[in-house]
Amino acid sequence: MASGRPQRPNDPSVMSSIESALRSTRRPGPVEFCWHWRWELGILVAAGTLSALIAASFGLIALAATAGAGLMALSTLLCWPPARGRIFDWVRCVITAHRVRAGCAHAWVQNRTGKLPFVLNTVPTAFGERVQLWCPAGITAGDLFAARHVLAAACWAAEVRVIASFRHAHIVTLEIIRNHYPERTPQEPAIAGWWGKPTARSG
Repeated sequence: MASGRPQRPNDPSVMSSIESALRSTRRPGPVEFCWHWRWELGILVAAGTLSALIAASFGLIALAATAGAGLMALSTLLCWPPARGRIFDWVRCVITAHRVRAGCAHAWVQNRTGKLPFVLNTVPTAFGERVQLWCPAGITAGDLFAARHVLAAACWAAEVRVIASFRHAHIVTLEIIRNHYPERTPQEPAIAGWWGKPTARSG
């Protein structure tokens, strides 16, 4: 295991965990930063551009009237249950992506150069959110599984399940569980493939 919290006493990853704890997390580059904050930057740029155009064309009074109309439209959408649910789901997905990155940083899920897993996308589900990660060289699904409790706390969730892709080892899915269902039993290690679908135990 390249990094992450040790799973048991005398785990071979103890030394790598100490090494990871002493290494600072690498700051994201411009592309990573823009991707991580794409929604916030998009809203800021769109609002700023629209405000500048309205103020330049019609004046500050028209800008204030437009802002008031926008707030009224948003309030109307929040009073409509289907739209309110969609908006809350989107906000939760945006926040969860940031919380997953923070959880990985605090759980030492990083490679030797300080890179964290890259959040590809986050989608809402009935049980919470599903987050797809791209793991750089040096990070495995086992690292994320060892840090699942830290990730759950960081995401303000009840549980985090780690599912490795059967085709691509560097693609890992996190299920952020907020609503438990009877068929969703706690994730336990099996003999093989323990971060995804457990294999049947012999004997």
